[in-house]
Amino acid sequence: MTHDDESPPVGSLTAYEQMQASPEFAELRRRFRRFVFPVTAFFLAWYFTYVLLSVFAPGFMGTKVFGNINIGLLMGLGQFVTTFAITFWYARWAGREFDPKADELGARLDGEREH
Repeated sequence: MTHDDESPPVGSLTAYEQMQASPEFAELRRRFRRFVFPVTAFFLAWYFTYVLLSVFAPGFMGTKVFGNINIGLLMGLGQFVTTFAITFWYARWAGREFDPKADELGARLDGEREH
């Protein structure tokens, strides 16, 4: 009786499960969470601050900074700037810190699956 990769013998771990249980994978997950969770929390706080100020402090948001440009408009445009900045930051971080390690683990997994 042979077993394919989709249905491992009962009581054994698949290559994917072994990789998921490895210290290297746990470290990769920790690195990801240490970057993504704080950045996400910052962005959500910034976004909800903008929304709440728009709803509950329209006078403040309508304060003119120069010409017809007010605080609300600047903060709204700041949302776009922040989104692009976070995306750029994440792409650089992932390319430098995360992707090489993930690729290493993926290559190791592929090597184990060939045997």
